[in-house]
Amino acid sequence: QLQASGGGLVQPGGSLRLSCAASGFDFDYYEIGWFRQPPGKEREGVACISGLGRIFYPDSLEGRFTISRDNAKNTVYLQMNNLKPEDTAVYYCAADLTTVGSSYCAVVSSAYGTWGQGTQVTVSS
Repeated sequence: QLQASGGGLVQPGGSLRLSCAASGFDFDYYEIGWFRQPPGKEREGVACISGLGRIFYPDSLEGRFTISRDNAKNTVYLQMNNLKPEDTAVYYCAADLTTVGSSYCAVVSSAYGTWGQGTQVTVSS
């Protein structure tokens, strides 16, 4: 089970750190992805980290988001800086539990079979 948290209301230019905590399994070497679904739009990937720690971001994020993992806490984080109103969305974390120690990751929904419940991020003045 995955639990995403840390969402909330933030002003443009602000920052938030989302957490994705795993329970019931040890996800040290699994691929973890963060996705978001803006209101009325399709879900899109924002970051992923492979089982071996390789990271990928879509170019569209302009380097504003940073994914990291703390294996001791069984938690993956998404640090979001310089937030914009278009970042408003429900943010989800997901895990691919079918591959251990992957070298690469992809921000493609179909690659992940285990999903958290989502946390709302609203960027507004």
